[in-house]
Amino acid sequence: MTRLRNLITAKLAERGHRSVSDTDSLFTSGRLDSMAAVEVMMMLEAEFGIDLSDADFDISMLDTIRDLEALLDQRKAA
Repeated sequence: MTRLRNLITAKLAERGHRSVSDTDSLFTSGRLDSMAAVEVMMMLEAEFGIDLSDADFDISMLDTIRDLEALLDQRKAA
């Protein structure tokens, strides 16, 4: 998912982080803060049509690029 990776790396670059692997933590590492989490969630909804308003949603599902890709795959399959 190059598009997702590009959007996330752009968000990281805005905050002074230059590189991230697919398994590096985005939030628990402090690379992205809670405001960025909201921005990422809004981006996922706008760019990929993913509804994250479920009561069962857990922010840890967004902690790595690999997690984000899995979430997109799961939501698209549903």
